[in-house]
Amino acid sequence: MKDFVIRNKNNIWYGIFPALERAGFIHACSCRLHGDSAIVPGTLNLALHVGDDMEMVLHNRKAFAEAVGVEASCFTTCQQIHGSKVVQVTEDLIGSGAFDFATTVSETDALITNIPNVPLLLFYADCVPVLLADTETGAIGLVHAGWRGTVAHITFKTVAAMVEAFGTNPQHLLAAIGPSIGSCCYEVDDVVREQAKGYEEFFLDKGDGKYQLDLWGMNSKQLKEAGVSAENIVVSGVCTNDNYRLFCSYRAEQGKTGRMGVCLCAATR
Repeated sequence: MKDFVIRNKNNIWYGIFPALERAGFIHACSCRLHGDSAIVPGTLNLALHVGDDMEMVLHNRKAFAEAVGVEASCFTTCQQIHGSKVVQVTEDLIGSGAFDFATTVSETDALITNIPNVPLLLFYADCVPVLLADTETGAIGLVHAGWRGTVAHITFKTVAAMVEAFGTNPQHLLAAIGPSIGSCCYEVDDVVREQAKGYEEFFLDKGDGKYQLDLWGMNSKQLKEAGVSAENIVVSGVCTNDNYRLFCSYRAEQGKTGRMGVCLCAATR
């Protein structure tokens, strides 16, 4: 079975990881098809923070929630700032940002929880989604890892936060890296490379101070350093820049795009 597959329900297209599904974790990586948006008409933008029409976004979220099988009112979001802060979602935070960006969890780029059936929802348009699922406790983590968050070790920190909060054993974690810009298309400069000490192996030197950067490899390395088994790490292998007609890509669309949403729910154990 493929590591990442695309599904369609009620004309809402999204990708899933069969390994996570078999372990009982509801999750989905939305595609950009068949929604409503004032930014790019006809696309399924799920983010409230990018200047889109609010009612259109909420309509998209409700359609996405229905297709995936979660409650839109329970979507729990955060104000992603390309940092490395991790927040535990407790009962009082459920639904933060679901219908109003003003209520989102502030200045945070990763959420964790062990409360079943609460859909964490983060937003991406080239940055790396990292989904973490504890097969023993049912706890989860969802990470937004752009290059800044990655060099700040956000994925490693999220695993560590799950260990501290839920007693997670990293050996019991499944980790999935969702659609995001691949090294085939992600060119960066010396400014980025100089901040990525210890990750030099993931920079392919193209000359003239330019490099192709492998964020999938960097985050996979952090997962392994945090104790996750290599065989429990799956990568979608889907580059958003190459597949911008299916997934949102900030780079390919020169900033004029919505955001795909990735949701993940803790499982009952």
